[in-house]
Amino acid sequence: MKIAVIDDERPARKELIHQILSFLPDSEIMEGDSGNAALELFGHHYFDILFLDISLNDMDGTTLAAAARKMMPHAQIIFATAFSQYAVQAFELGVNNYILKPFDPERLRCILEKCRQDLDHSLKNELSLPAHKFPINVNRTIILLDIRQIVYIETCCRSCMIHTVTRDYTENQLLCEYEKRLSSFGFYRIHKSYLINLNYSNFALK
Repeated sequence: MKIAVIDDERPARKELIHQILSFLPDSEIMEGDSGNAALELFGHHYFDILFLDISLNDMDGTTLAAAARKMMPHAQIIFATAFSQYAVQAFELGVNNYILKPFDPERLRCILEKCRQDLDHSLKNELSLPAHKFPINVNRTIILLDIRQIVYIETCCRSCMIHTVTRDYTENQLLCEYEKRLSSFGFYRIHKSYLINLNYSNFALK
């Protein structure tokens, strides 16, 4: 499980990371000390869980949460804050949960367990689709693509363009998420900006 901890206070980051590892010792955790640092991380890595401080030194945590939700729609986002009044706002923004400082270990354990259950549920829903179907969100409409028809996927500004045999689609996703979800279907990342279907390798590289 990949987790990001974003907080401009180093002691708070280290304490939260320490507690997370006590419950999920095999997790991979990366940290950032600002909103800009977080966006840089999110641009190069896909995370399962994000712990975001509300009050960052360069960006409001709610702004960062909104950006993170667009970049990683399946990630579990947790507000880590010293202010209880943000709890209601967290759920209004579509954030999955919140934890107050100082961090209570039992509260954190419950949050991590719920995150794991929600992530497992999302995976099961995806696996319930026909094996060759791939759901994408285009203009707020879910389209099921035939994976066998995808030639290659490339980054395009802050989105990705999916090139199929018949037409192209643009979805607001990170290339690393496609890489993660399509690796078992013969897709290979040949460049930081390109993920190709090896069955179409000759065509895709022209």
